[in-house]
Amino acid sequence: MPRAAAIIPARFASTRLPGKPLLRDTGKYLIQHVWERVRSARTLPDVVVATDDPRIAEAVESFGGAVVMTSAACRSGTDRCAEAARAGVIDPSCDVVVNVQGDEPEVDPEHLDALVALAFEEGSKGEAGAPVSTLAEPITDPADHDRSQVVKAVVDPNGYALYFSRTAVPFLRPGHESAYAPLRHIGIYAFERGYLDRFPGLPPAPLELAEGLEQLRVLSHGRRIRVGVLPAGSGGRGIDTPEDYEDFVRRSG
Repeated sequence: MPRAAAIIPARFASTRLPGKPLLRDTGKYLIQHVWERVRSARTLPDVVVATDDPRIAEAVESFGGAVVMTSAACRSGTDRCAEAARAGVIDPSCDVVVNVQGDEPEVDPEHLDALVALAFEEGSKGEAGAPVSTLAEPITDPADHDRSQVVKAVVDPNGYALYFSRTAVPFLRPGHESAYAPLRHIGIYAFERGYLDRFPGLPPAPLELAEGLEQLRVLSHGRRIRVGVLPAGSGGRGIDTPEDYEDFVRRSG
């Protein structure tokens, strides 16, 4: 049977909310909330936090989590996951590695299981399958179309990504609004193990640099991304700003 493991990349530096993995207004570190959610997934028996900051490592160890130190030179969360996987902190027999960002405290364990199943399905197709799988949900708040922090996904009829963008895509002409339900990308990825190893060596793509979206590197280098679409409103929201964290604390109350 195929196997999966999860790596949670976490860094202290953040433009909008520095030190957010260590915020603990709920009585738990933010990174602990994420770790506990991921640990609850049935398909992810191995969960490791990957960080370059000893303060985060100390916090993870304080609540009994597994942690590995990675280089401060990692350009992205996926690069950090790849370095951690190469360090041997997860079972080398794992076929799929799930990357859950350290600022996703409301990630649904059942969604992670669904993502792993999607990745296993793609893996069974061999070279014809997508080496990366991810999740999205229909956008229900019209204001999200114009929020750059809300990444939009455009998906073909077979469930493969055509594009991701911070701007409002696709453009819906008047009278054609019902033709396509715009999707919000949920930034959780399941990587085929071998592709995760190769990903950091791929040159960053111009579109990736322009949008600030590392998944565009996959598409720009000619590989596909499978997208599982969740019911509207079911995907958890990440913590990007102080306001996001305040909302999370209120909901956790």
